[in-house]
Amino acid sequence: MPTWDELFKREEFRAREPYHGVLRFAKLLKEKGLRRVLDLGCGAGRHLVFLAREGFEVHGIDIAETGLEHAHRWLEREGLTAELKRSDMAEIPYPDRFFDAAISIAVIYHGTLEKMRRTIGEVHRVLRPGGLALLTFKSKRSFRYGRGVEIEPDTFIPDIGEDAGVPHHYSDRDEVEALLKGFRILEINHMERIFQGGRHSSYWEVWVEKP
Repeated sequence: MPTWDELFKREEFRAREPYHGVLRFAKLLKEKGLRRVLDLGCGAGRHLVFLAREGFEVHGIDIAETGLEHAHRWLEREGLTAELKRSDMAEIPYPDRFFDAAISIAVIYHGTLEKMRRTIGEVHRVLRPGGLALLTFKSKRSFRYGRGVEIEPDTFIPDIGEDAGVPHHYSDRDEVEALLKGFRILEINHMERIFQGGRHSSYWEVWVEKP
């Protein structure tokens, strides 16, 4: 199984452009006057750089030292600042109610269902009441669902793709809603990209508020 440090040495894991949903989310945060943002699983820094440019106080955590090093150098080149910490996503190293908002793009589903529950519980813990989060989950409509080794129901170690060997958990809408029962769901969108040959890369994009 490859480590995230190994994966972030590869160019395809160091995306430059922010996910389109983060652009719209940042606009909403500005409208509401929310400033302190956590990027959970920040990787090589594409969202850190975007949010810092937009004037937010940005904090990023990731398990991969290699990703954090790339993010740090990118921020330095841009003359931007963000606090970076190395940590597992299920153990966020911040106090309760510290953040106004959080994003986690293509991160939370890399593990077992129990780890996802712990991670979402941590996001809930570190958000202040009224705080917002933008989270994504892998959909069962994805073409890799069922591929590779199944380590528990709906969790597979895929045998194809650029991150083959890394666990992926796939969810339907009912499961996503159950995982987020401690939040108020503002939006839940099923997103798909269709590649040559008709293969679907499908995921849930969810906007939530901590009551």
